Amino acid sequence: MIDKTRRLNDIDDATQHVTQIFPSDTNLTCTFTAHANANTWSAWTEITDSGATKLSDACAVDPLHLTAMGIETLSEENAIYMIEIAWGTAKNLITSGRFAGATKFQTPTEHLRFWAPTIPRGELIYYRMKTDTAVADICTIHFRYHCD
Repeated sequence: MIDKTRRLNDIDDATQHVTQIFPSDTNLTCTFTAHANANTWSAWTEITDSGATKLSDACAVDPLHLTAMGIETLSEENAIYMIEIAWGTAKNLITSGRFAGATKFQTPTEHLRFWAPTIPRGELIYYRMKTDTAVADICTIHFRYHCD
């Protein structure tokens, strides 16, 4: 039997929450780096900012929900980028995305929104990225998230 009250509370939590931003200040960045070979995933890498703060620090006490990723800069305007975000040693996939520089898509995506599964308390959060170029392209991003 489905607990209807719990389901309604879950829906309410998913639609009404205050989000936070990672990295948490204007002088910090979060950079993703692609593999140097075209169409090849980089190694899974823990998500950190330029101040060495881990995104997973945000879920040290409570479970975390990622709700969006903003793309701030791209090293290559003529490339298509793909990312995957996962948690834990098993790399449980949370979400994936595709975006490109201004010369590849008519209207470049600048903000990816998603309804990602919950990241359990205390888990590490990882990314991997690839592009269609034979260069280790980079992008800077930020996340919007909330905790339970």
